[in-house]
Amino acid sequence: MSPVNCITLRGMRTLEFFFDCSSPWTYLAFEQIQRSIEGQSIEMEWRPFLVGGVFNTVNPSVYASRENPVPAKSEYYRKDLADWAGYVGINIGSPPVFPVNSVKAMRGAFVAIEQDVLIPYARRVFETYWGELRDISQDDVLTEIVHSVGIAPDEFYEKISSDDYKNRLRENTQELVDRGGFGSPTVFLDGVDMYFGNDRIPLIIAKLSQLPS
Repeated sequence: MSPVNCITLRGMRTLEFFFDCSSPWTYLAFEQIQRSIEGQSIEMEWRPFLVGGVFNTVNPSVYASRENPVPAKSEYYRKDLADWAGYVGINIGSPPVFPVNSVKAMRGAFVAIEQDVLIPYARRVFETYWGELRDISQDDVLTEIVHSVGIAPDEFYEKISSDDYKNRLRENTQELVDRGGFGSPTVFLDGVDMYFGNDRIPLIIAKLSQLPS
């Protein structure tokens, strides 16, 4: 059932949160969006995807800027990220492995959704990578995360190795591209109204105060 149909049938606003845990700005948005909608009648749809796949398809300029950074912009970026982390109340460091291969972790998000532990799972992935600075592409690190949220590791690895879960991640990634997305986090309000970035959350909350058009 499409998000628009969900609204029509249930009379409820929907937020689709497209996310990849390899992004620090997504970590900030992940925490903020939950606090911002607490107590409201909103259907939240968590949509794992692979941000590298989106960059490869529609936003390769990201790679160019990493290879040839502007020093003044890079210095401000670090300050801005630290300011936001302090504001939200989370730790965001500089992982020695960056960018990180988040494929397994993001396929695993579908397993977490099925077992109704997406929020604790994603939070531990974010914390492990950005707070503890550990490589979430490594099986031993990912296994600790899986154990901590009550998912059986054998089941987890069997599922994320299957074509079904590989295809789910590919499909979400392609869907975001098809809908005009170009990075993480991307949020859709009521199926069609797109917002990109952690700093757009106040705009989303303002729109939620209005009646859907």
